[in-house]
Amino acid sequence: MQKRLYIFIIAVLTVFIGYSQDQVNRPKVGLVMSGGGAKGLAHIGVLKVLEEEGVKVDYIAGTSMGAIIGGLYASGYTASELDSIFKRIDANALIRDYIPRISKSFYEKKNDEIYALALPFDNFRIGLPQALSKGMYNYTLMNKLLAHVRHVRDFNNLNTPFLCIATDVQTGEKVVLDKGYLPQAILASGAFPSLFAPVEIDGEYLVDGGIVDNYPIEALKNMGADIIIGVDVQDSLKTIKDIKGATDLLLQISNFSTIRQMKDKAPKTDIYIKPDIIGYTVVSFDQGEAIIKRGELAADETIDQLKKIGGYENLYKEQFVPKYTDSMRISDIKINGVTSYTNRYIHGKLGFKPNSSFTFEQLEKGIDQLSATENFSSISYRFDKDGDRDVFVLDLIENPVKRLLKLGLHYDGLYKSAALVNVTQRNFLMKSDVASLDVGLGDNLRYNFNYFVDNGFYWSVGISSKFQKFSASMPYKLLEETRDGFGEASNLPSKFTIDYVDLTNRLTFSTFYQQRYLLSIGLEHRYFNIKSPTLSSSENQFDNSNYLGGFANMTIDTYDNKYFPRNGFMLKGEFKNYFYSSDYANEFDNFSVLSGQIGYAKSITSRLSFDIKSRLGTIIGEHAPMGFNFILGGYGFADSENIIPFLGYDFLSLGGNSFITGGVQLDYEILRKHHINISANFANAGERIFSSSEWFTKSNYSGYALGYGMQTVIGPIEAKFTYSPDTGNTYTMISVGFWF
Repeated sequence: MQKRLYIFIIAVLTVFIGYSQDQVNRPKVGLVMSGGGAKGLAHIGVLKVLEEEGVKVDYIAGTSMGAIIGGLYASGYTASELDSIFKRIDANALIRDYIPRISKSFYEKKNDEIYALALPFDNFRIGLPQALSKGMYNYTLMNKLLAHVRHVRDFNNLNTPFLCIATDVQTGEKVVLDKGYLPQAILASGAFPSLFAPVEIDGEYLVDGGIVDNYPIEALKNMGADIIIGVDVQDSLKTIKDIKGATDLLLQISNFSTIRQMKDKAPKTDIYIKPDIIGYTVVSFDQGEAIIKRGELAADETIDQLKKIGGYENLYKEQFVPKYTDSMRISDIKINGVTSYTNRYIHGKLGFKPNSSFTFEQLEKGIDQLSATENFSSISYRFDKDGDRDVFVLDLIENPVKRLLKLGLHYDGLYKSAALVNVTQRNFLMKSDVASLDVGLGDNLRYNFNYFVDNGFYWSVGISSKFQKFSASMPYKLLEETRDGFGEASNLPSKFTIDYVDLTNRLTFSTFYQQRYLLSIGLEHRYFNIKSPTLSSSENQFDNSNYLGGFANMTIDTYDNKYFPRNGFMLKGEFKNYFYSSDYANEFDNFSVLSGQIGYAKSITSRLSFDIKSRLGTIIGEHAPMGFNFILGGYGFADSENIIPFLGYDFLSLGGNSFITGGVQLDYEILRKHHINISANFANAGERIFSSSEWFTKSNYSGYALGYGMQTVIGPIEAKFTYSPDTGNTYTMISVGFWF
């Protein structure tokens, strides 16, 4: 019995040793993966077949999309994991800097919701940006996926040794990346010129490696590969019939050198896999599932060759590496490359400080908030090991453009047509500040000046000046209701014209939390000049006074879109007290203004959503000047604190020293960025309406609307057909462009 046991043990050891020797002595397999943008997703399909056949890959070399897929596979992702990852990714976000509205500060929200075009304007010369995208979505995604290898600096120490190729944009030379920070290296290899900004690594500015070597077979052989499996997802040359425009022509020209190179490289490949990706482009990420399938089909055609080198039994076990899913615990934040912004400013944008913890979701929000400032042309980061914690190293390149020219267009029924010209200057007087001047040129002159010093987590300070003027008709009844003892004569007209001038200057101290909660306090100076050219000279001047007061306000805004919100919540409230006036009418007495609004939007289906809003305001005091009264009516203009839209009524039709409105809109996106909606709103407005309980139980005014809206590069273009059962009147309201 004992003798049989010895024989069995010897036999098992013999098989094991023989198997181990076979694995040690077997030829080393190298995998080369070309670039091709979205077409590179076919690499995943090839990897799935390799795993199914037990083909162990010992070395990987890739370029562009081949570097991204190859780097992830080399770090310990299986093909099935990669398949799942790329099916979940937002295809549009991969090729553009999409930053959710919720991640933007209140200043940055305004930047996206007023201006149609922004151009560099340094030295009073208009310029263009280097690229359409900084690639921050991709960088944050790669950092999250590769967190388990964040401390690896030599790519030979990955689960599978790896390298990728990039191009030095200044010299045109090839750069082999086999060391460094993996997320940064693979994204440098895929930084397609003009689409993504160059990536700085060790003083070199790197772009897509496909420019110089889109199929790095020589570098792979130098790693020690004996057998080369190559996956080529490059385009073939197109005929003149297939070149549809400038983009196709540029791609055709850029493909000349790579296609010539492949004439020599393809024969050097032992197993050459060429997926059929005709009909797909470098940005066809939304068709990723079909492209991956093309990779599987192409690999299946070489199945006999793969079987000869496959059969590795422990492949899945060795390929899979546990991923990092814990919160990041950092001991310090090191910021490099910054001279014009303070550390507290950057900490405030990130949303975390040294000696803290954060999840990757919180990190993504912080990077979005930092990127949304547009103060940095490049943002990259890494994690250096510090005992059981990490040092967060942030490498920033300040945007060399400090002055911007921004333009906009708008038309509405109140302010009429206007062109908006803005000049924005960063670092105007000190670090972390910005100065911005809007001038609206058209039927009615307007301007808005803002100067703001952002101190991050700490209280920030700002100075603003806003001027607006217009002429419009108002019902004479509104004047009777808001000006005691005026207008007793029977021969006065039903309407009168008003010339309205409003200048508001503010000194503001503000602080925010997570970019969505803003608290401000400060001082306000306000000047009104309100008169009517249609009334007699003794009665036509309503106000010509300066006022001084203090204010406090709070804003919460999580709406995903200002004009067509599908989800989010909004709450605004402000209290102001005016304690001084130059007192044109000789009747000034201390008074206060309380105003607020609330809104909630929710998507019902992928296309259908509703938005509910309510708004109120009241003057507290006996003798408030006319200019502070609330006036309602119309739609499509940038409302102020006391000139407020209301559907079903013409502009400036209702008002008083207090009001409350409520409304709901149901919006359906019939086509992408094309909306139809139905709306209803209700209001009480007049003198001291909150003195009784009827303001809550009964509405005096109502209006309804059927509308169409289209989102365009100059802003929303909207038409609303409105009706009020109170008067039987109908109005068609047209609004073009961002509201300002």
